[in-house]
Amino acid sequence: MNLRFPLQNLAMPLALLGIGAFFALQEAAFLGPRNLTQLLVEFSITGTLALGMFMILLTGQIDLSVGSGVGLIGGIAAVLVFHHGWPAPLALAIALAAALVLWTAMGTLIVRQRIPSFIITLGGLLIFKGLFWLVIANATVPVSRGDEDNLYALLTTYYLPARAGLALAALVAAAMAWLGWRARRARTAAGLPVRSAAREALIRVATAAGIVGLALLCNASRGVPLSLLLLAGTGGAVYFLSQHTPFGRYLYAIGGNEEAAVLSGIPVARVLVGAYMLMGVTVALTGFLTTAYSGASTTTVGDLMELDAIAACVIGGTALRGGRGTVAGVVFGALIMATLLNGMTLLAVSPEIKFVARGVVLTLAVWVDVKLGRK
Repeated sequence: MNLRFPLQNLAMPLALLGIGAFFALQEAAFLGPRNLTQLLVEFSITGTLALGMFMILLTGQIDLSVGSGVGLIGGIAAVLVFHHGWPAPLALAIALAAALVLWTAMGTLIVRQRIPSFIITLGGLLIFKGLFWLVIANATVPVSRGDEDNLYALLTTYYLPARAGLALAALVAAAMAWLGWRARRARTAAGLPVRSAAREALIRVATAAGIVGLALLCNASRGVPLSLLLLAGTGGAVYFLSQHTPFGRYLYAIGGNEEAAVLSGIPVARVLVGAYMLMGVTVALTGFLTTAYSGASTTTVGDLMELDAIAACVIGGTALRGGRGTVAGVVFGALIMATLLNGMTLLAVSPEIKFVARGVVLTLAVWVDVKLGRK
């Protein structure tokens, strides 16, 4: 038991190290600052969507519509900006509102009509894909009208200045150290077990070094990308919701045993609808990032992103049956998926092989989830 636990903890870092080493040996540019900064942007997109899927999977539900939704919501904003001349902030707000309405409606339908989420969201996948193509009229719609400094275009093209990036990294490292110390003090006061002081200090120093090192790496290219900050904000919000609010405890309880949750007085219907509403928020944000990264809304935006999000969650330890998972695991799983896709793109791997690789990763992740669920 003592041996298996650390091995499970090391599985994802070792997998990431192995994938990174393989691509670095195949193409030296993989470890270059420019490519790694681009990788962070791609990771931010995958990670943001995976965090929304995480809250759905915690309850034992699923959402297959998010890939089509990413395209639809990003397309709505692009059309409003390019064809109708709306200010980017207003267009993004309208598209976000549309996402909230659509995902709240899906959640309500699942709860009130007791229809499996697989069926409802599969229907949503098809409906949203059709609406997406209608919205953009099967054409390519740029995210700007030549004003490259508009908010929509800046989502994946803006980078913090070097000093600002380092200052923010130092601030985040200090904040995490303080929060860790506060949590340790609370556990000690409650008589709960805590790590040794030496181990705790080592973890905090390693975390701070990693954050500052990441900022230095980004500064070697263009700076810390805005999209990475958006992912960090989303991750922080989801972590707070899942670990420090009744809503988060309800998500785990429903996924663990929905019948017991009902008998315990948990408002299951409201929590499930709330989870889908938050999924809509992350779909909108991912749609904006993906479309901005592509430079335009096209019919292929969002294709199969639902599978990448699910794979990232399962790789990170989130159970498909619900009730188990962590934000840190999801983020790590998203990093593995983004690294895999980035490396294959850098090596000019054919689309056919990319599909095969993504399918293999998803299958292996689900197989591991099933094996862990039997223990």
